[in-house]
Formats: sequence, structure tokens, C-alpha cells
Amino acid sequence: MTDIKSAEPFSRRAMLLGGASVAALTLAGCSRREPQGRRPRLRVMERLAKRRAKRRNTDDYAFMYGPKPNEEFPLPAVNLKQVYSKFYRREVRNRTGYPAGTVVVDTKNFYLYWTQPDGTAMRYGVGLGRAGFSWNGNGKIQWKQKWPKWTPPAEMIERDPKLEKWSAENGGQPPGLRNPLGARALYIFQNGEDTLYRLHGTPEAFSIGKAVSSGCVRLLNQDVIDLYDRVPSGSPIVVV
Repeated sequence: MTDIKSAEPFSRRAMLLGGASVAALTLAGCSRREPQGRRPRLRVMERLAKRRAKRRNTDDYAFMYGPKPNEEFPLPAVNLKQVYSKFYRREVRNRTGYPAGTVVVDTKNFYLYWTQPDGTAMRYGVGLGRAGFSWNGNGKIQWKQKWPKWTPPAEMIERDPKLEKWSAENGGQPPGLRNPLGARALYIFQNGEDTLYRLHGTPEAFSIGKAVSSGCVRLLNQDVIDLYDRVPSGSPIVVV
């Protein structure tokens, strides 16, 4: 016969132990589920951070390539939809192998680098000459000019007689938004002689990253202005 008095404490202990077990399982269950709930929140936060960073970058580039109303010939904003983002101007590590103060044109990848003393380089996207018109080698930026005139060489006039009106005898094409040399020109000399090749601006954003010009290295007008302000006359240039 069971003693009721002795059974009562046992049932209470069982209830207490049972409750504790349930509580422990509940807590254990929470501890297992919490990371699962935390990961999605982290992923959402990471996506939001990436979106904010992308928005900041977009805003930065929109400013960088925005209009320049204070130029002699006010420049409109660049249509960045016509340019692959990899060709936007940016500062990168100097992996060219050339010392600071050198202009390096990488014709394979359509980049121009201005190497800097701290081991970095300013990198710009460029358009290059069509096959048969390109130039490569070592030279110097002999001189620079803002809003230059353009004088087509004789062989170009021979290929396209309509350019005769801009010949040297006729004074060349005056500066302006329609001038092929754009907002700035840096003139490449070799062994003291003009190579007739230039680093120059262009409004044709779609040409960056392509081989379309008759030999010269073209940059977005906003980029050639930035390059012009960095590169002193007499700087070495290597086109590889």
C-alpha cells in the first residue's frame, strides 16, 4: 500500500524536474534557432550596405563626369551609359613597372596610367587608333594646350578631301565642342620631332575602350582635363 505522504513529495519533485527539463529544452531550442534568425538579418544588412556603397559610387561618378560650365566652352555631362564602368577614372596600385611621373598607355586593355610617387597610379579609359594607324614607343609630352585648334595631317586630307578646309594653310579647325581634339591636348614628341599623335579629349563617350580613331589616344573630356592638370610638360610617355 502506497504511503500518500511519501508519494506527494515525489510527485512534486517530478513536476519540478519535468518543468526544468521543459524549460531547458525551450532555452536550448531558442539557442539553436537564434542564429538561424540572425543570418537572414545579416544578409539583408549586407545587401543594404552594398546598395548604399553602389549608390555612393554612382553619385561620385555622376559628379566626376558632370557638366563643367566654367570651361571656355562649357562641357555637358558625360553620358555614362555609353561607357563601361571599368573605364571610369580611378586611383589604382601602380603595376605598370614604370617609375613615378610616367604616362603609360596600355593598348591591350585600353587604359592610360599616370604613375604617382606613392606607388599608385591614376587610371583612365581610352580609345585608340584603328589597326594600321596606331603608334607605339617611347616619347615625351613636349607641350600641352587647352582647347586646341586641330590641323589634320596631309595624309588624312588625302584620304578625306573634305578635311582640306581645316588644313594648316586654312588655319586649322578652331577650338570648340566639335573640335576632334576636345578640351585639352598633350602633344607626343619623339627624338625632338612631333609624332603628330596626341592625348586628347573627346565628347564621343561610346569610343572609350574601342579602336576607332586615326591613331591618337582619346579620353573623355572630363578625364583629359584631370590628366592635363597632373602631367607637366616634358613628362615621359610609353605606349605599349
